[in-house]
Amino acid sequence: MTKPNESPGTDLPRGIGAPATRAFTAAGYTTLEQFAGVPRTELLALHGVGPKALRVIQESLEERGLSLG
Repeated sequence: MTKPNESPGTDLPRGIGAPATRAFTAAGYTTLEQFAGVPRTELLALHGVGPKALRVIQESLEERGLSLG
């Protein structure tokens, strides 16, 4: 079952927004852990991804002891 803060079919936080969610899943990112160590510039290059999405991803990673690259 999907938790209230997750997007359906992924464990990505809902707060990143639909365009960013679509961009991430199209690029193959379906789990939060897949973002660990990925450079911010690489993620910002995806159409639909902005600073807010990266902030939400970073905060969610930090809750698990991980970080973007």
